[in-house]
Amino acid sequence: MSHERNLDYLVKRRIIYRRTPIDDQPTESFDWGDYYENGTYECYELFRSRAKITTYKSLKWHMYVLWYLNPQLDQDQFHELSKYICNKRTGFVTFTVSDSLLDTMVYDVSMMDLEEPPRNKLRKIIFKEFCKLTVEEKLKVVGTMVGRAKSVTESDIYQCMLDIHDEGGLITIRGLADVLKCSYRTIHRNMSMDLKKEKELLNKEI
Repeated sequence: MSHERNLDYLVKRRIIYRRTPIDDQPTESFDWGDYYENGTYECYELFRSRAKITTYKSLKWHMYVLWYLNPQLDQDQFHELSKYICNKRTGFVTFTVSDSLLDTMVYDVSMMDLEEPPRNKLRKIIFKEFCKLTVEEKLKVVGTMVGRAKSVTESDIYQCMLDIHDEGGLITIRGLADVLKCSYRTIHRNMSMDLKKEKELLNKEI
């Protein structure tokens, strides 16, 4: 049975799960958002897309980011939050997490350095949360900004994937190449295995 993701729990407890860069400064700012010429790793946008957590590795990363963004949580509060996220019926994960595995993962995360930012994907373009641009307009912005650099990077492709998916579109190599104004070969060359897997996962949620 499929369950829609329920964010009410996080909202009511004022759990931060999205944060724009705090140290990196944008190269340019616009009505729709910010552009970082060299990219930034400081943008965390958990649960932005409709794709659910499908692996233990991804689940642990989400847990790590949640505690990093909410350092005020004590061990018990974090355990309660993690238990909610790991409950298949709340719509965040696609698999069953046993109590023993949950305890192990909470312990593992508690042993990580919460002063060290969790490893993240590089982003060049960050749209405002309530940006009114349509998916076509967003993709046009991405294509225009990427065109300045005259090269396509993995972060550019990832940006396009997110924007296409957020609007319910199917992510294809042809579609990405059209937006970024490059060849299919360029897209294939700059897509890591992780990005290819994410593309498949995002498309499964359409």
